[in-house]
Amino acid sequence: MIKSYIKIPLIGLICLLIASCTKYQKLRKSTDWKPKYEAAMKYYEKKDFARATALFEDILPIIRGTKEAESANFYYAYAHYYQDLFILSAHYFETFLEVYSRSDMALEANYMYGYSLYMQSPEFDLDQTPSYEAINVLQNFINQYPSSEFAENSGSIVNELELKLERKDFESAKLYFKLKKYEAAIVTLENFIKEFPGSSFQEEAFFLTIQTAHDYAQVSIRSVQNERFESCVDKYQSFVDKYPNSDFLEAAEKYYVNSTDFLSKFATRNN
Repeated sequence: MIKSYIKIPLIGLICLLIASCTKYQKLRKSTDWKPKYEAAMKYYEKKDFARATALFEDILPIIRGTKEAESANFYYAYAHYYQDLFILSAHYFETFLEVYSRSDMALEANYMYGYSLYMQSPEFDLDQTPSYEAINVLQNFINQYPSSEFAENSGSIVNELELKLERKDFESAKLYFKLKKYEAAIVTLENFIKEFPGSSFQEEAFFLTIQTAHDYAQVSIRSVQNERFESCVDKYQSFVDKYPNSDFLEAAEKYYVNSTDFLSKFATRNN
């Protein structure tokens, strides 16, 4: 008896699925766009985004200029977003903005364009082109719609992405140091300090210029060591002025002392 109770609902479910598939296939073959539009919206509401996308694709070329075209294009972009197809959703939200710039849905489409770019942003050590694009779109959005319900989150995303870009540049500079490419390390660290004056990595970047200058001087030929140790001393003095209570101060002082010892011996030898 128990088995029969299980089979009946299962058979009913299979029949329902078959009927649903048959109805969907008939819709796909139909040349009447209105039932397709209505079905696409229903599938979207049920979160069946794959079927909604397919039906929207069938009708979008033939409903241009109709009142339904606007909402179809908007939800078509969203259907891609909900399938994690962020490159496509960014493209379709951008296209929506170009075609329906005066739409009531344009503001949200603008935000979602930037958000779709943000969702493409990779780990900090990879190419950050999507991050730059997302920052540009979302910052423009904030400037244009500062009181929008999406403005606060847009600002948070911009801050997050800018921190990622800072970290990428900082880690690139550190990598040059680890690889003992001292000239490149000093240049990239100093560029970082200038480019990101408010960065949370500033203090460590300053310290690393001291360590890099010191290590570079140590491996240099005798004729340029004096100049490079002097550079280390100068960087240390600037660091102390800027960060008198730094956690890196003790380590930085060792490089300073070693540099001044060398300079003292150099001065003695040349007197």
